[in-house]
Amino acid sequence: MVVPKPLNKKQSESGKVSGLSFMHLSDSIKQFNFGKNLSPTDAVIQFEPRECSETDALLSSRAQGTTTRKDAGRSAEPLCSMVLQILVPFLLAGLGTVSAGMLLNVIQSWDVFLEVTEIFILIPAVLGMKGNLEMTLASRLSTAVNAGKMENPKEKWALILGNLALKQLQATLLGFLASFLAIVLGWMAEGELSLKHVVLLCSTSVSTAFVASLLQGVLMVGVIVGCKRMNINPDNVATPMAASFGDLITLSLLAGFSHWFYSLMDFYPYVLYLVNLSYICLIPVWVAVSSKHPASLLLLRSGWEPIVTAMVISSLGGLILDKTVSNQNLSGVVLYAPVINGVGGNLVSIQSSRISTNLHLNFSPGELPEERRGCFNPCRIFFGPGANHQSARVLLLLVLPGQLLFLFTVYLMKGGLTAPSPLLTLFYLSASLLQVFLLLCLADCMVHRLWRRGKDPDSYAIPYLTALGDLLGTALTSLAVFLLWCIGD
Repeated sequence: MVVPKPLNKKQSESGKVSGLSFMHLSDSIKQFNFGKNLSPTDAVIQFEPRECSETDALLSSRAQGTTTRKDAGRSAEPLCSMVLQILVPFLLAGLGTVSAGMLLNVIQSWDVFLEVTEIFILIPAVLGMKGNLEMTLASRLSTAVNAGKMENPKEKWALILGNLALKQLQATLLGFLASFLAIVLGWMAEGELSLKHVVLLCSTSVSTAFVASLLQGVLMVGVIVGCKRMNINPDNVATPMAASFGDLITLSLLAGFSHWFYSLMDFYPYVLYLVNLSYICLIPVWVAVSSKHPASLLLLRSGWEPIVTAMVISSLGGLILDKTVSNQNLSGVVLYAPVINGVGGNLVSIQSSRISTNLHLNFSPGELPEERRGCFNPCRIFFGPGANHQSARVLLLLVLPGQLLFLFTVYLMKGGLTAPSPLLTLFYLSASLLQVFLLLCLADCMVHRLWRRGKDPDSYAIPYLTALGDLLGTALTSLAVFLLWCIGD
């Protein structure tokens, strides 16, 4: 039981209690009542300090005496401003994924991809892992900006450095895990295993993940800081910008590293072992740096479950891609799979980040908005007065015109020789619309469920959602191409 200390003379004269105004103190007292009919005095006497949870490391606003709004998502954010902030990075992200699809269509005929077919299993896992790390970083920093946690320069850079070091550690370890999953799934599918292929996959996966994570992490910090200075909501911009040309950069690095290591595999195999050893030696450095900030330290201890699970899900999508590409009649799927996966992941990450920020700012961990306490209703996600209902409608409406634009871009980048058939367009648009609709429903349900369990949605929701987006996108695109082949289109 906490008993309030008597005010000293100086505090009484100034009307302040420990640096808080009486109004702030009253708001803080109301905050801990949790809806009970308690008087302010009873609330103070009965209040007991609670233990820190995963949602407190980044946003410990209650510990600092800030007030909590209960407007539950009603925002003064203009519709036009929100659409413009979402549209520009969405288009950039779409162009990046289109470029990645064109690149994948070219490199699939390289010798290393023909001989080491497990790389096709590795591609969705590495691209998904990169997206998960970038988007969770963007979501955490966006929430920190909106909550005013990056006003102090010292605290801001400590938070940024801790998160970047954590991301490099995650990229290194998950790079090894991705190669291991590709090896196991490839062995289960083919029934044979080569030591040279194992070393090649490990070196390629870790090198790609490490370099891509470093480059895009620095770029992401620049985007977040720039949004803060320009008074732009980073929730609308940061997560799609994190994936704008991320897939293209990551796939280019993967193709370059795999080709280089393939040329060294027979003559200088020790180079591949030294590369893997050097990344392993850097692990203690990233652990030491990321341990210096409470937010990254907490994620270092407990933030592995979502990204590891997401990688397993993405690897299943890679297995579908590998089996589809092995059939020459269905190999055209590599042109469209990165596009549909990228668009779905980008759109759902925006919604997830917005819902998470709203919960952080308006509700205590475990507390849900009134409208989310009943049975799950998909219609409630898209129809309502709140800002998140509005953004869900905007994101779903962007799918068809956006994908039509990206299909036309693919047609132009291929030289304008073969236009997509009406059936291909219809099947592809239907698959993309179904994918985004399911992902938005999953995002609303998952983010609120994680918050009710005391988990930070910024770190947990996006990895699951983007991995499910990769799996759904690859499966639906493969199904569409297979149906088109069956009917002779």
